[in-house]
Amino acid sequence: MSRMQDEILRKEQEFHDRWAAAIDVEGIQVKDYFEACTAPENRFILRHLGDVQGKYLLDLGCGAGENSVYFATRGARCVAADYSPGMVEVALKLAQNNGVEVEGQVVNAMAIAFPDNTFDIVYASNLLHHIPHPEIAIQEAFRVLKPGGFFCFWDPLKHNPVINVYRRIATKVRTDDETPLDIAIVAHIQSLFSQTLYDTFWFASLWIFLQFYLLEKVNPNEERYWKKSSLNKSA
Repeated sequence: MSRMQDEILRKEQEFHDRWAAAIDVEGIQVKDYFEACTAPENRFILRHLGDVQGKYLLDLGCGAGENSVYFATRGARCVAADYSPGMVEVALKLAQNNGVEVEGQVVNAMAIAFPDNTFDIVYASNLLHHIPHPEIAIQEAFRVLKPGGFFCFWDPLKHNPVINVYRRIATKVRTDDETPLDIAIVAHIQSLFSQTLYDTFWFASLWIFLQFYLLEKVNPNEERYWKKSSLNKSA
């Protein structure tokens, strides 16, 4: 890697280690990140992924571990992997609190320290836009997948005007170097995988932004909107 890439990754690691130190593990409601109405990306992934019972899953860029823990509760064998040692530690605590076993490992997504054809599923939540060269991480995900395996990810797109407004406001809960993805990255993915399914959630992003910013008056520099949920219950 170049010195510039090293510096970007170092700053990302330090930022997420600081964030990890402030996380209240007891307050994390794992199911909300996949089943709440404010989680359209994950609900799309679940709909197409199917049964994960017994599958070996790499949670790449695991963050606080909500993904690893959720899939572990559904029977997957999960590796919670992140470039931030602090986040890996949080993920392991979250797994313990939820009564599931998860393996933790510090991993650079551009040089995944696993052999070829290891995993049934690679899942990456909100990760690729933090990486200097996301196409390298995609290639690495492809490499460690078994034939017929699934690579599932979601990230902000730079073409989404709502994301761009949010980013201009929420400067304290993100790093300076992260860059929302270009939709053209789909073509790169299609060149590697036999089948590609994707969707965009611009209207969902608009609704979430309006809900939290205008209606609930949530300060975007104090709470991360993509970590919040809004649950609706019928009468």
